[in-house]
Amino acid sequence: MASYFLRRLLLIIPTLFGIMLLNFIIIQFAPGGPVENTIAKLQGIDVGATDRVSGGNKEAIESQSNFMSSNSKYVGAQGLDPSIIEEIEKMYGFDQPAHIRFFKMIKNYLTFNFGNSFFQDRKVIDIVLEKLPVSISLGLWTTLLIYLISIPLGIFKAVNDGKKFDIWSSAVVIIGNAIPSFLFAILLIILFAGGRYLDIFPLRGIISDNWNELNSIEKILDYMWHLALPIFSLVIGGFASLTMLTKNSFLDQINLQYVLTARSKGNTENKILYGHVFRNAMLIVIAGFPTAFISILFTGALLTEIIFSLDGLGLLGFEAAINRDYPIMFATLYFFTLLGLFMNIIGDLAMTFVDPRIDFDKR
Repeated sequence: MASYFLRRLLLIIPTLFGIMLLNFIIIQFAPGGPVENTIAKLQGIDVGATDRVSGGNKEAIESQSNFMSSNSKYVGAQGLDPSIIEEIEKMYGFDQPAHIRFFKMIKNYLTFNFGNSFFQDRKVIDIVLEKLPVSISLGLWTTLLIYLISIPLGIFKAVNDGKKFDIWSSAVVIIGNAIPSFLFAILLIILFAGGRYLDIFPLRGIISDNWNELNSIEKILDYMWHLALPIFSLVIGGFASLTMLTKNSFLDQINLQYVLTARSKGNTENKILYGHVFRNAMLIVIAGFPTAFISILFTGALLTEIIFSLDGLGLLGFEAAINRDYPIMFATLYFFTLLGLFMNIIGDLAMTFVDPRIDFDKR
C-alpha cells in the first residue's frame, strides 16, 4: 500500500508540470495580454470584457480594431515610442523568451513564490490567502450538505424503488438536475433577500459590517446567516446527480448473489443493507468525492460568488482571466490542480478505509 501511494505522490510532479505547460502554451497563442491592455489604456481605447459581449462602447471597439494593422507585434502600438513598449515588456517580464519565462515560473512555484499581481501591486500569495476562506467555506459546507442529503435519500430511493416515494422524489431530483444553481440563487434572492418579497437574508457579503463588535456566538450566527442562501442554491443544484448515483449503486448491489445469500441466512434487511451492501455501494460514491469537491470549490461557486458578491477564488480567477493577470491565473490553476491531485489520493485512502479488501499494490 505504501508503495502505491508513493507512486501517486511522485506522479503529481509530471502531471502538474504537464498541466502548467499546456496552459502556458495556450496563453501564448491567446489574443491580448497585459502588454496589449497597457498599450490600449495609454491609447485610450481600453475595452472591458463585458463591453465586447454586450456590444457597449462601440467607438472604443472600432478604434481598437483599426489598430490591428500596426507593424508592431502588439495591437495598437503605432504612435508609441518603442522604448515605452520595451519598458512595458520589461515591467511584465515579456522581454525574455517564452521558455525562459516558463521554467523561471516553475522554479518559483516549487517554493510557492507566485510573484506579484500585474494590476493589484500585491503578492499573489497574499491575494489568494485573502480570498481562500470564502471559497473554502462555500466548498466545504456545500459538499458536506450534499453528501448528508444525497446518500440517505439515494439509499431510501433504492429500497423503495418504483414506489410512490421514489417517483415523486425523482421529480424533485430531475428539477434539481435540470436547473443550474445560479438560477436558484437568483430565485432565492427574489424570494428571501429583499428582491421582491421577503427580506430575511442579506443580499451580499460573507459577514456584517459590525462583525468586530459581535461576540463569538453572534459571529457564528452572522456567518451562517450570510452563507445560507449561497450554500442552499449550490446544494439544490448539486444534490441530484449524487442522489441518483447512490441509488443506482445500491440497486446494483442489492440484486447480487451475496445479498440473496445473506437473506437466506435470516439476516434482517437493515443488517444486509448497512452491514454488507453499504460498504460495496459506497465505493463509487467515495471515488467521485474529489471531483465533486473541486468542481464545487471552483467552477460551481463562480457564478454564485458573483451573484452574492462573495469575494472568493472563483471570482478572483475569473477577473484575472479577463484582465490577463497571468500571475494570479497560473497561481489559482497551480493551487486547484495540486489540491485536486491530493484529493484523489485522499479518495483512494477513504476507499481502503471503507473496504480493507482493496489492495492498490496489486494494480
